[in-house]
Amino acid sequence: MRRLYKKDFALKTLKHWFEEEKRNFPWRCEPTPYRVWVSEVMLQQTQAVVVVPYFERWMERFPSIEALAEASIEEVIKLWEGLGYYARARALHEGARYVMEHHGGDLPMDVESLKKVKGLGPYTIGAIRSFAFHQKAAAVDGNVVRVMSRLLCIEEEVDRPSVLETLRQRVEEFLPDTQPWVMMEALIELGARVCKKKPDCERCPLQDVCMAYPLGKAVALPKKRKRPQTIALQRYVPVICCDGEFLIQRQEGKKVMAGLYEFPYFDKKTSIETFYLGGLQLYKRLKEVKHTFTRYRVELFPSIWKASEKLELNGFTWAKGQMLEKLPFSSGHRRILKQLLEEHADLTY
Repeated sequence: MRRLYKKDFALKTLKHWFEEEKRNFPWRCEPTPYRVWVSEVMLQQTQAVVVVPYFERWMERFPSIEALAEASIEEVIKLWEGLGYYARARALHEGARYVMEHHGGDLPMDVESLKKVKGLGPYTIGAIRSFAFHQKAAAVDGNVVRVMSRLLCIEEEVDRPSVLETLRQRVEEFLPDTQPWVMMEALIELGARVCKKKPDCERCPLQDVCMAYPLGKAVALPKKRKRPQTIALQRYVPVICCDGEFLIQRQEGKKVMAGLYEFPYFDKKTSIETFYLGGLQLYKRLKEVKHTFTRYRVELFPSIWKASEKLELNGFTWAKGQMLEKLPFSSGHRRILKQLLEEHADLTY
């Protein structure tokens, strides 16, 4: 009976807090299956306030699954440019084509069918079922993991598959039968606003039923396995131009940057003279650029070189300077391109 009382109390308290504190986002105004799908993919490892303008531009250009499926992958990636983790954009595009082919453009609502759509994992499937189809389904992201691990004082490593599955089950048990999607979104909002990495327990509406709080363990939870060590990379980036054209490469295959353009780059062991055998003259050294991706921390050292002739190099192509802005570049190289366009626009014509 006490457990039932605690759950009822927690649900009422959390619902009241959510109604008073929830933020207004464009995907919450009209939670269609497609809009929920796109927003949840964009929100993975990205703050909501950052996602808003990208989501609005995306919906303006690709208002439906059909519109997304018919677009080229280059256009999709260009519109995604700046959000990072580009595999998400490629998966959305491939998933849209699959849904058009197998479901007539309507996102399915059952778990087994959703599993077959490219890029949909347990969290995204749960979010679509909950927010779009109003089913009683657990959408357990990092925010919910923090809330539930503290609420239930789970001291196991939460990034282990068995523990995550247990958390999903506990979340489903916690959700009410009436409007479960409201409570699901409230848990996510609580994790994003209050139960953050450094929890603000004094503001938490669930403080009275939190098991970790009275034990002083909230800050220490959730526990995770040790992450792989970050690898540092240093790369020289020669921006080679000739008659208003620039040498660039498009990453292919299953690489992290697949579909994105970059200038040539190499490590310290390679000299530009061995990379490009035509006549070269150093024009300008640009500002150092730092960026990270997956588990790499990269320092880029860009410089502009004028070539006396355009050589054809395997895997590279020449592009007119005016076209560069229209191409999707990887994060670090896009910042190099910005320097080029802002400070040396004369070279692009």
